[in-house]
Amino acid sequence: MPRLLRMLLLVVCILSGSLAHAEPLRIGTFAVDASPPVGSPLAYDPTAGVQLPLSCRGIVITGAGEPIVLCAVDWIGISNGGNRVFRERLAKAAGTTAERVAVHTLHQHDAPRCDFSAEDLLREYGLEGAGFNPAHARDVIHRAGLAVADAIEQARPVTHIGLGEGTVEKVASNRRILGPDGKVQYTRYTATANPKIRAFPAGTIDPKLKLISFWNGETPLVAVTWYATHPQSYYRTGLANPDFPGMARNARQNETGVMHVHFNGAGGNIGAGKWNDGSPSNRQVLADRVAAGMKAAWENTRRVPVTAEDVAWAVQPVVLPVADHLDEAELLAIVEDSDADNATRYYAAKNLSWLRRCVAGDTIDIGCLTLGPARVLHMPGELFVEYQLAAQQVRPDLFVAMAAYGDYAPGYIGTEVAYGQGGYETSARASRVSPAVEKTLMDAVRSLLKD
Repeated sequence: MPRLLRMLLLVVCILSGSLAHAEPLRIGTFAVDASPPVGSPLAYDPTAGVQLPLSCRGIVITGAGEPIVLCAVDWIGISNGGNRVFRERLAKAAGTTAERVAVHTLHQHDAPRCDFSAEDLLREYGLEGAGFNPAHARDVIHRAGLAVADAIEQARPVTHIGLGEGTVEKVASNRRILGPDGKVQYTRYTATANPKIRAFPAGTIDPKLKLISFWNGETPLVAVTWYATHPQSYYRTGLANPDFPGMARNARQNETGVMHVHFNGAGGNIGAGKWNDGSPSNRQVLADRVAAGMKAAWENTRRVPVTAEDVAWAVQPVVLPVADHLDEAELLAIVEDSDADNATRYYAAKNLSWLRRCVAGDTIDIGCLTLGPARVLHMPGELFVEYQLAAQQVRPDLFVAMAAYGDYAPGYIGTEVAYGQGGYETSARASRVSPAVEKTLMDAVRSLLKD
């Protein structure tokens, strides 16, 4: 090949590589109302009204390969086929793949749930809408998809990210209080009336609220936050509401004029029980404390220049080890039992769907978003806070945040040692994975956080 031709080909290759990264980094935001209509099931009661609107909101990042979509919903949980359908619809709207979409809930309890796998199974036995309103769920998903498409059209350039932390005072406390024998002696639920139980130390928590903001020059575009705790102040009101984390998010958005998206961290064994006796007035108190942590994180923000080359998305698919107590025949018998109440049949259908997924080797995606010196892990279930703290220790040189409550099907996900300590969170009623889950998840976390 003549020397001149080789040089021309080399120039073309260099230019082609440059053009591949020429698309600027952009971000779009979306938000739709996720409040259910009156009469639709909330997690535990029919909807009597809407006290404060529920939100389905998130961000779309473009310019770093196929679009990345992160979505947070003010519902109690989205599991099995619900999570799959949600991700697939948003992926289609964004022109990306479902593997590059993460859908999480904040886990409020006066809010709906969603599981199309359980709904499809129950429909075979003549029962529809037992656990949630599927028409409403599909409508929210449809409107969220339209909003994602609009977000891409209106996406704005990103020149910097901001990284901030703020300490949240007197909100988080560990739910599991161990006795002298190393077993759970008391469970300190999110609202704890007993002053003796409230008086125990806060225990193992992550007091830090993490914030990543996206900027175009000096203009903030959106702030995304993470904080690990159960979000209930009190519930069973019949009135849909986003409870204190959603109220804090909304307050900070109104205060700053900047879109805020909030994710629940690994708060499976964390609640406000030490600081909350369940009095309705405490809801605003807790909201103000979380908002103060958000404000501190905003004011402590360190801005870092960022380009598309600094952004990446990685996924580690895992098969979670299913709990031994789940039995196909027993669960199917409950699903088929027309004399059982609707809630019992719904839970059996959800658990049976999960069991069948595990047996079939169906994977859950553990996602990791890279933003320069920051990493954001996207995890399933009601994850114990120890996973969040362990992830931070894996890479103490990085800014590491974690969103849990992705696919809700596994239920509570404890550490290996926690399953031998007893307590509600690791009981057969609450957890649908085995103690081996810690190794499976932590292997994935370490793999995703390595350089």
